[in-house]
Amino acid sequence: FIQMLRSAKKRDVLQLLRRAPEEMLPFVVEAAVAAQSVASLAALSDFLDFGKEPKSLLEKFLYAAAFSPRPSGELLRLVLDKLDGKQLAPEVQETGIVAMGSLIGKLCQQKLCGLQQEVERGVETILRGLRGAEEESEVVIYLLALGNAVLPETIPSLLDHAEEGPATITTAAISALRQFPTRHISGKVKRAMRRIFHEKRKSYEKTCRLAAAEILLDNEPSPMDVINILLAANELETETATFLLLKVQNSLR
Repeated sequence: FIQMLRSAKKRDVLQLLRRAPEEMLPFVVEAAVAAQSVASLAALSDFLDFGKEPKSLLEKFLYAAAFSPRPSGELLRLVLDKLDGKQLAPEVQETGIVAMGSLIGKLCQQKLCGLQQEVERGVETILRGLRGAEEESEVVIYLLALGNAVLPETIPSLLDHAEEGPATITTAAISALRQFPTRHISGKVKRAMRRIFHEKRKSYEKTCRLAAAEILLDNEPSPMDVINILLAANELETETATFLLLKVQNSLR
């Protein structure tokens, strides 16, 4: 069916979308995303009205885009165009932001990061949204998107949120940092994680401190980091200390 859609003309795909029975429509939308031909994406662009379609169908489209194993720049452009400047239901908006991050990350894995204007536009959209977010829950969604995108240039922003935010934001920012390969966990990142774990500037919730310790232990830990984490573990409750000891053992193997 997907092969058929790949060779179909735009008007044929559009007709199929318009005539599909309601219960079949999500399947046809998913297939059109999977086909990723110029015609199928153009048909989706014409068919999907983000102001009118039921939320469930729009979310189905965005999930299909997010889980696409080898997305194209055109698919990211379609998502960006559909989300751009529209008043959407919060669930659709959130799914769209996370999907955007996922698409950017996969395009960059395909070494298409610098070749696609859409990637630049997507990153700017996420960072602009993060700067303008007022609710904690909004900030967390944008941080999740940055974690999906895994772009080294966003690390300074993630570090700011990790150190300065309340617990949910700190946790989301550290979780995003954990997506990065070891080569991007620089001295600057490690210094920030030490400040969080050892509570140098302010106190942090246990989950935040543990997440910071995990970044230190999972990315070529220095002997001093290991020693200091073990010393600090003595002052923590048994369950937390046991978790840290296991992490230390694994990192030393």
